[in-house]
Amino acid sequence: MFHCLAGRPWHVLCRVSLPHKAPLSQRSPRIPQLCHGWQSGSIHSWWIGLPECRVASSGLGKVQYYSTSGNNKDVPPQSPSGGPPTAEQVLSAATKVRAVLKKREYGAKYTQNNFITAVRAMNEFCLKPSDLEQLRKIRRRSPHDDTEAFTVFLRSDVEAKALDVWGSQEALAREKNLRSEVEREYQENIFRNQQLLKEYKDFWGNTKPRSGQRATFLQGPGKVVMVAICINGLNFFFKLLAWVYTGSASMFSEAIHSLADTCNQALLALGISQSVRNPDAGHPYGFSNMRYIASLISGVGIFMMGAGLSWYHGIMGLLHPQPIESLLWAYCILAGSLVSEGATLLVAINEIKKSARQNGLSFYEYVMQSRDPSTNVVLLEDAAAVLGVIMAASCMGLTSLTGNPYYDSLGSLGVGTLLGAVSAFLIYTNTEALLGRSIQAERVQKLTEFLENDPAVRAIHDVKATDIGLSKVRFKAEVDFDGRVVTRSYLEKQDIDQILNDIQLVKTPEELENFMLKHGENIIDTLGAEVDRLEKELKQRNPEVRHVDLEIL
Repeated sequence: MFHCLAGRPWHVLCRVSLPHKAPLSQRSPRIPQLCHGWQSGSIHSWWIGLPECRVASSGLGKVQYYSTSGNNKDVPPQSPSGGPPTAEQVLSAATKVRAVLKKREYGAKYTQNNFITAVRAMNEFCLKPSDLEQLRKIRRRSPHDDTEAFTVFLRSDVEAKALDVWGSQEALAREKNLRSEVEREYQENIFRNQQLLKEYKDFWGNTKPRSGQRATFLQGPGKVVMVAICINGLNFFFKLLAWVYTGSASMFSEAIHSLADTCNQALLALGISQSVRNPDAGHPYGFSNMRYIASLISGVGIFMMGAGLSWYHGIMGLLHPQPIESLLWAYCILAGSLVSEGATLLVAINEIKKSARQNGLSFYEYVMQSRDPSTNVVLLEDAAAVLGVIMAASCMGLTSLTGNPYYDSLGSLGVGTLLGAVSAFLIYTNTEALLGRSIQAERVQKLTEFLENDPAVRAIHDVKATDIGLSKVRFKAEVDFDGRVVTRSYLEKQDIDQILNDIQLVKTPEELENFMLKHGENIIDTLGAEVDRLEKELKQRNPEVRHVDLEIL
């Protein structure tokens, strides 16, 4: 059955569906029988009995047409007598429809006019600059307003020149393989020389000025870490002497606690020094995540060295209690440790408050989001140190009053548990940061609204804004540009009268193609300039955004 929808161009869809083969007794006669004619303006059907040889011996066929316009030329072909179309006409029309929908093949006629730059021509076709001087040169407008026009060549000319120089495609392929091998050896030599240079600098010392790194440790998180290293180092020394004199398990835990803090803060200082390094070819986004890595390792170190040894010594004290000597010196050292740890804690608190105000966050939000991992570690370690000193002094006091050494061992277990909680928090927050954490929803909305308010932007999709460390943001979005605004932006920079004259001179399809190619490429360049403009303005208005990736939809 042929099922047609009148008034719509039938090149949109033509489908032939064939039912299963019917028994001989149920097949339609070989003589066509038209049951319904063609009627305009509604859905019409007619049944045609076709010979089995014409429809692949499958009996009745069913054809459906769908149309989108109502002009007469879009309806199925009619017979000369004005009646409904015959089966041969319908099948012929279906064949023509399939020809129209066939994918267009782009052969040499379309690719021979492709442009290629001088660098690509020399790299891909192994040519010299002198070889390119003999070819036709074409000046193309740069897509950037602040960049001059550049020279390109026709790819067909370059391919012909390459064959003229090398003689055959096989010779050109051999030369490419040879140059690839030389390039690989060159890269290996570069890597080897870089390693030798690094070893030389490590042996003789780097001759570059270190004032930048020194300034890093005179302010901000670097200053906090250096103060903490000095104070915790002294605390460890005096606590160790007190443990040797008294044999207290709580004092041993405090000595281990101070040693763990000193080692971890030295690791933080290393992470800070590495994080300020400039980006290189191997690390294009820089080394800012080194602070999170150092803080993560620090959290693991606190758990293993601080919490583990404190638990071990406390358990051993419970299993094998030992009498404790005079605790007077231990109390004095704990009092001095409480003052020094409290001073470091105040320095860390003041630094976090200052940074939180700059980022528009509360103190709690800044700490929980681990925006500055180095200062966070100092803050939590010193807070745990102050609480640990109070806990150790309390348990030692109970031991002095009762003479029961179990209280001292319980103090060691309490300090170990406190350190374990701090290390778990540091491991969790720094792991979240290293996984690529998104910035606050309010900041994402602010960046999105800036783009959506631009006249050239129709819509924004798939927005991603991630924190890459040190309050630096990487922003990515898919932008749906308004083609009319981009085209108007291009036309504002053109001579309209000249374009009108060029249009009037178009007489042949080839001239039309050249005209469209010229202005189509220029409009695409204008679109690229719009992308660059948006990225530049986004960075200027939001200094924390360091990397912007806008994808065109």
